[in-house]
Amino acid sequence: MIPVIALLLIAAPHPVRAELVEAPDPGAARATRPSTGSGRTAERDDTPIDAERAFAADAKALGQWTAFRKWSTDDAVMFVPQPVNAQAFLKDRKDPPKVIDWWPTASWISCDGGVAVNTGEWKRPDGSVGYFTTVWQRQVDGGWKWILDHGDTLKSLRPSITEPVVRRAGCNVPKFNRTTDPAGLKSGNAPDNSLGWSWSVKADGSREVAVMMWSGKRFENVLNNQVAAPSK
Repeated sequence: MIPVIALLLIAAPHPVRAELVEAPDPGAARATRPSTGSGRTAERDDTPIDAERAFAADAKALGQWTAFRKWSTDDAVMFVPQPVNAQAFLKDRKDPPKVIDWWPTASWISCDGGVAVNTGEWKRPDGSVGYFTTVWQRQVDGGWKWILDHGDTLKSLRPSITEPVVRRAGCNVPKFNRTTDPAGLKSGNAPDNSLGWSWSVKADGSREVAVMMWSGKRFENVLNNQVAAPSK
């Protein structure tokens, strides 16, 4: 569960993600580390950005849905638009002949380094573009796997940046009284409570995903994705 103050931050009506990050040029070179068959990058000191890039590289090398299965935990959640277990939903799904391309533009990491949230942008083979937000969890072997993935379309890509923006949460999070989530809200947080996320989906498929981080002085709402219901 997440602290009451963080839950209040989730309810902020104005999304802030677009003010925090910009997208890189999709044609720019993006170095990736080689991945191994275990669903992690080859180096033990890899970062969430390294993992995101290796995930995207595997989509091209192994197939899009094969990579999604490889890099997700058994209980990972994705939205179609309602939430589903990613492994079950993708179990027999064939890889498309042309894959989506994506790249990270920002990463928020818990103080203990065990959980991170990446956001970035994607481009489909047909030229359509959008953004994604992925929650990553450090595994016992030292690598990363994602536990939550969502995104939406954009009208156009944002101006390019040289490198993703990376922020580390503050440590020594004060103790707080735990509370239950409001009806319809799902949440999670790093073991040290320095980074938390929440999501909710309405019956029409519209949803909201928010991320909170301890700055060292207070909880900040660092990301708020609001996705409209799919057009019928």
